[in-house]
Formats: sequence, C-alpha cells, structure tokens
Amino acid sequence: MPLVDGLPALDPHLRPPEGRRIDLPAAEDSGPAWLHVRETEGPPGAETAVHLHGLAGSSTNWTDLAAQMSGHLRSVAVDLPGFGRSQPPAGFGYTRQENADLIIRLLTELGAGAVHLTGNSFGAAVAIEVAVRRPDLVSTLTVISPAMPDLRPSPSRISDPRLALALLPVVGPPTRRRLAEVTPRERAEQLVRVCFAEPDRIPPHRLDEAAEEFAERASLPWATAALARTTVELMRSWVSPPARSLWRLLPRVDAPALVIWGDNDRVVSVRKAPRTATLLPRGRLLVLPRTGHVAQLERPAMVARAVLGLALSDTW
Repeated sequence: MPLVDGLPALDPHLRPPEGRRIDLPAAEDSGPAWLHVRETEGPPGAETAVHLHGLAGSSTNWTDLAAQMSGHLRSVAVDLPGFGRSQPPAGFGYTRQENADLIIRLLTELGAGAVHLTGNSFGAAVAIEVAVRRPDLVSTLTVISPAMPDLRPSPSRISDPRLALALLPVVGPPTRRRLAEVTPRERAEQLVRVCFAEPDRIPPHRLDEAAEEFAERASLPWATAALARTTVELMRSWVSPPARSLWRLLPRVDAPALVIWGDNDRVVSVRKAPRTATLLPRGRLLVLPRTGHVAQLERPAMVARAVLGLALSDTW
C-alpha cells in the first residue's frame, strides 16, 4: 500500500465499513439498549480509538480518518442514539449526559481498556463528559470543533434557515411539511455548504453517499425527532447554570487532550478554540487552515497525523 508521510494514501472511493449492533446490558438505573457501530481493524493487538459524530452526522463521518489510522489503531465509529442506525432506547432524553451514559456502557462492553476517544461537535461534548466521569476508560481525548456554548444568532450556522421555524408551535407543522419535501441530495448539499470550508472540493460520489444516508434516515421513525430533540437539549445546555456548563468540565479532564478546529468554522466559532485548549489541564490546540466544522471529513490526513501524534506519544 502506498504511504504518504507514513500513512496510507487516501482512497476517495472508500466505502464505510459494514456495521454491527452491540447490545448493552441493563444498567442500574436504565434498561437494556444497543448501539450501531462501524469498525476498522488495525494491526494485531492495536489499541482502540472510538469516534463520536456531531448533530446530523453518523458513524460514516469517520470512514477516511479511521482508514488513515488503521496502520496503528483499531477504530470503532459509533452511531449515537437516534442517529445513523442506532435506535434510541425507550425514554431516552437526548442530553449530553444521557448520551455519555450509553457511551460509557459501550466502552465497558467493548472490553478494550482505555481508548483514544475522539468526538466532533456534539459528539465532542459527549466525549468530554465521558472523559470526566470515567477517566479510567479514556487514554487520550481529541475534540474536533466541540459544541462549546455559542449563542450568537447567525443563519449561516443552519443548513436550512427554516429549521428554526420548525420548532415553533404555530408555524412549525407547515414548515416541517415543507422541509419534508427537500430531497436527500438537496439536504446533503445544504449540510456540506454549512460544514465545509471548501464544499466544491467534495467528490460527487461522496455527496451521493450522504444522500443515500439521508434517504435511509427518512425511513426511520425516530430520526427526525431525535435530531430535533438533541438540538434542543444542546442549546438548553448552553444556557444551563454555570455549575453544569461544558466550560466547567474541561479543567476536570485528566487525559492528554487535543483540540482541533477549522479556521473557517461557521457552526462554532474558532474564537472559542484558545479558551477550550487552555482550560484542559493537558490540552494542546491545532487550528487547521481552509477548514470548516468537520475537519475529520475535510482534512482526514491532517487530523489522523494529529490524533496519532497524541495517541502514540509518551511525552504528553
């Protein structure tokens, strides 16, 4: 296999790995649940990296990054509850904390010991929660454009401005009907325009894959409600009391940590990057040029080198 700076050459036609369901035994205060994951094998005996996607994302968001790291690490990319192919358990509340509960149960079930935990956007917020509550399960932490509290009003942060209206009581129902008429391809293109700094560089077949996934989600009865409720709970957490703020969790992360941010992130401002990295006791910051909100998709080779540099280092 050809190498680029010690990493496999990017294969632009690589398809996501086949996924599987992992059943989670009932916990003390909750019933049984399951999560859908996609795994990329590493060398024999390799340590494990676990990846958590952001809002409207799925385990497929990590396909290229996992392949880039496969010479050193095994990867497990997770569909968070209500996203991808993971059905949310009965009574699930969609908060950061409840997502972290399930990820902790998943890490325990994997039996891989302490993992290299990686998250993007909302998934990064969940990863921070996990790292604080179960430091024994997290060897290193990488957060990519984490969903730190960001209340600036800007329509450029929303893939479709009508999404905000869809949550209102009177205009919500007709707005949701109009949104339902948007084709999967159009939805994928909207999301790419918001999340990528250079959307024109996305190969057409990658957009086709995203459209296929949006079409699949449309057939899942829980998908629309899960996205709406997770979004609401995220925004609610941004105005929660200071003691429960994500900012207060960062100083409690024991693991070596890396903050990666795109300098052209329109979803969560890169201005929050220095504070995020500074509050992490063992944190470092990498700002990537010409990069948007999903650096693992837009710059997988750069992100892979950074994550491996953290995971394989003995000096952090």
